[in-house]
Amino acid sequence: MNSGISLYVADPQVKLVISFLSASHLSLPSESYPLFLRLLYIWVRKSSKPSLALVHSSIDVVLHLFSSQPVTVKLFTEGILLLGAFTFLPSTSHEKRTQCLDLFCKLLEQDYNLFDDLVPNVLAGMGYALSSCGAIHFTRILDSLFGIWNKQGGPSVSVSHGLMVLHLVEWVLYNCIQSQSFEKIATFARQILEASNARYAPFSVVMGAAGALRASNRSVSTGLMELRSSAENRIEIIANDIVSKNVNEAKDGVLLQCMSLALARSGDVFSSDSLLLCLASALLTEIFPFTRFYSKILEVRVNFSTTGIHEVNEHLQSIIFKEAGMITNVFCKQYARASEGTKTEVENLIWDFCQDVYMSHRQVVLMLRGKNEDLIQDLEEITLRAFYMVVFFALAVTKQKLVPNVPREIQLDISVKILISFSCLEYFRRMRLSEYMDTIRAVAGSVQEDQIACVSFVESIPSYGDLTKVHVSSNKMEFTWSKDEMQTSRILFYLRVIPTCAECIPAPVFRKTVAPILFLYMGHPNEKVTRASHSTFVAFISSGKDVDSERVLLKEQLVYYYMQRSLEGYPGVTPFEGMASGVAALVRYLPAGSPSIFYCVHSLVEKASSLCNEWKDLDDEPEPCKKLLDLLLRLLSLVDIQVLPSLMKLLAQLVVQLPEDGQNMVLNDLYAQVSDSDDVTRKPALVSWVQSLSYLSSQATINGATKRPESSGAKSWNKGRLLGLNRIFARL
Repeated sequence: MNSGISLYVADPQVKLVISFLSASHLSLPSESYPLFLRLLYIWVRKSSKPSLALVHSSIDVVLHLFSSQPVTVKLFTEGILLLGAFTFLPSTSHEKRTQCLDLFCKLLEQDYNLFDDLVPNVLAGMGYALSSCGAIHFTRILDSLFGIWNKQGGPSVSVSHGLMVLHLVEWVLYNCIQSQSFEKIATFARQILEASNARYAPFSVVMGAAGALRASNRSVSTGLMELRSSAENRIEIIANDIVSKNVNEAKDGVLLQCMSLALARSGDVFSSDSLLLCLASALLTEIFPFTRFYSKILEVRVNFSTTGIHEVNEHLQSIIFKEAGMITNVFCKQYARASEGTKTEVENLIWDFCQDVYMSHRQVVLMLRGKNEDLIQDLEEITLRAFYMVVFFALAVTKQKLVPNVPREIQLDISVKILISFSCLEYFRRMRLSEYMDTIRAVAGSVQEDQIACVSFVESIPSYGDLTKVHVSSNKMEFTWSKDEMQTSRILFYLRVIPTCAECIPAPVFRKTVAPILFLYMGHPNEKVTRASHSTFVAFISSGKDVDSERVLLKEQLVYYYMQRSLEGYPGVTPFEGMASGVAALVRYLPAGSPSIFYCVHSLVEKASSLCNEWKDLDDEPEPCKKLLDLLLRLLSLVDIQVLPSLMKLLAQLVVQLPEDGQNMVLNDLYAQVSDSDDVTRKPALVSWVQSLSYLSSQATINGATKRPESSGAKSWNKGRLLGLNRIFARL
C-alpha cells in the first residue's frame, strides 16, 4: 500500500470491498482490515464525485467493523484516517458525519499504543475532522490532538511531529478563516493558546501557536488580532518556562528545536528576551551541538564507534540543521530588539562558543586526521554553518553597539571580542562574505584607534609555547606546529589584523607576544602565512616615532633575527617579495648608519655570493641569485649615505666574481639605474663607481678571452681585481 499515490480505486472495487467487509459468512484475517480501509480512503480522496450511496454504505460498514472487531494499532490508525476523510466529504450527510465524528472521538479517547511511523496518518485524519466538524467535536478532537504525546503509550516527541502539527493547524485555521468559522477559531484560541493544560505536550502547543500565526499571516481579515495575540503570548509563556527550568533533557531539546522552527516559520513575530535566550540555546546546543559531538569523540578517542559517526551524519540531514540560516536570521532580529542586559548575556554566550569550538575541534582534528577523514568532513560542514551564524550575529552586534550613543569602552570591548571570536573560526571561512568584511572593517577600525584595546587583542594571541606543543593526549602522536591547519588559520588572522594597529602596540608587548610568533611563522611552508609574517614585520618597523628610543632599539634588535630567518629559508620557504619589503622597510625607517642596516647589507651580499657560486658550479636557472642582485641594486638608492660606501664595496666584490654573463647583466642594470637617478648627492659617487667597475670587468673579459685561466690562476686573478677595487674605493 506504499504505492497509494499512484493507485486508483473505482466504484466497482469499492462495492467489492464493501461486500467483503459486510459478509458475515466470511472469516477474514485481522491483517486484511487495515488494507481494505486504506483502499476505501484512496477511493474517497481521489474520486472527484464519489457515489453518495456508496459513501453511506461504506460508513455503515466501517461503523459495524469497529463495533465487532478488536481494534489493533494498525486498524486504529487506518480507521482514524478514513473516518476523517468521510467527514471532510461535502456530500456526506449530517447524520453520517456525526456518526463518523462520534466514533472518531471515541477511538481517540480510548487507551492505545501509537507508534511514531503511524502518527502522520492519525494527524491527517484529525485535520480532516477538525475542518468539517462542529464546535463540540472540535473541542474533543483538539484535546486529543495536543494530548497524544503525553498519553501513556503515545508516540515520542520529535521535530517532524511538531512540523506536522504546525502545518495541520495552519491548514485547519485557514479553512476556518475562509469559511467564516470564527467560533472554531475562538475555541482553538481559548482551549489551546489561552489556557494551560498539563496534558498537552509543550512542543505541540508551540507548533500549534506557530500554525495559528501562519494562518493569520495568510489572511487580510482584521478580526484575527486576538488569535495572533493569544498565539504570541502562549509562545512567550513556554519560552519563559524553558529559560527558567534550565535543564537539558531530551524533550527539552526537541522543545528548543520546535521553538526555533516556530519562530523561523512564523514571519515577523514579536520580540522578547526569553525568545532570544531560547534561540541562543537552540543554536548553541541543538543546531550546532558541538559539545555533545566532541565529548563523545574525545571519550572514545581513536576507537570512535560508528554510532557517533552516524549521529553526526544524521544531524547533517536533519530538518533543524537545514533551517539554520532562517533561525539565525530570526535570532539576529530578536537580538536587535532585546534589552541591553540580555544582549550582553547572549553576546558572551556566542563569544565563549567560538573559543570552545576552536579548542575542541582542533583537538578532534589532530586526533582523527588520517584515521577518519569522513567524520572530520561532516563536522566541518556543520562548523561552516556555525561560522556563518557567528558572522551574521557579529554584524548585528556592530550595528547595535558601534554607534555614537554607546560608551567608548563598551565599543572597544565588543570589537576586541569579535576579533578574537573571528580568529577562532577563521579556519572555517571558505569564501569572501561581504558581511564578514563589513564587520572586520568596523571592529578593526575601532581597535586600531585605542592602545588599550589594541594591546588586549594582541595579548589574546596564543603564546609561543602553546603553539608548539600538542594539547591532545594520544598514543605516541607526533605533533608538528606547521601541520596544525586550524591553529595556522588563527595565527594568520592575527598576522593580517596586527599591521592595522601596529602604531598602538608598545615595544615590550610586541617583543614578548608578537615577535616570537612572527619569526616562528616566517618558516611556515604556507606562503600566505610567511607573507603575512613579513607584512607584520614591515608594519612594526615602519610604525612609531624616532623619539621612542625603546621602540627604535627593539627594531634594530629584531633586524638581526629577521635577516637570519629570512635568508635561511631563501630560496624555498621565504617569499622574495616579502623579504624585499622587509629589507626596504628597515633601510628606510631605521636610523641612518644603524649597525642593523650594515648587518642587513652584509647578510644579503653573503647569501647572494653563495647562490652565485652555485650558479657558476651548476648550470641551472639563476633566478634566486638574480633576485637578490636586483634587491642589492635597488638598495643603492635606498640606503643612507653612511651605508652606501660599504654597500658599493661589497656589491663590487660580488660582481667581479660573477661569470661574464652575470657581470654584463648587472652592469646593464646599473647603467640604467644610475642614468635615471636624480639624486644629486649620491649620483656622482655612483657614476665613478660604475665606470671603475665596468673597466675592471672589461679587462677581465679581455684577459680571459686569450686563455681561460686554471682554477688556481683564476683565484689569483680575482684577487688582483679585488685589490684594484679597493684602490678605487680609496680614491672615491
